[in-house]
Amino acid sequence: MTDYAIRTDLAAMDLDLVHDWLSTDAYWSLGRSREAVATAAEHSLNVGAFTEDGRQVAYARVVTDHATFAWLCDVYVDRDHRGRGLGNRLVAAVAQRVDELGVGRTLLKTRDAHDVYAGHGFEPVPDPDLWMIRTPPSA
Repeated sequence: MTDYAIRTDLAAMDLDLVHDWLSTDAYWSLGRSREAVATAAEHSLNVGAFTEDGRQVAYARVVTDHATFAWLCDVYVDRDHRGRGLGNRLVAAVAQRVDELGVGRTLLKTRDAHDVYAGHGFEPVPDPDLWMIRTPPSA
């Protein structure tokens, strides 16, 4: 079994690889530009999983104000490394980091991984009729 290292420093992230994953295989970000991936990473907390030889095999990003709010997004595990608990390890690392910051609310949106997130304390949004979203006309 492969042992994975979890890293959080932006310099460790292979943003070319992350861009490839997100722009070609992740249903929520197909077609995202390399520039958008880099800008988003630069302004977020980043979590990556790496093999013993230093190759990145998973990624997660957290948009946060470091005090009251966080949004977990762009969680991706390389297809060749799925089924090994990496998604759970990434979410656990994110939860730990957000808890260390004292952030009181972390949101996410997922189409197909509810069980992964539920195991880390995520639950459906209470009172969803209180939440609103704004999408630009060009989106």
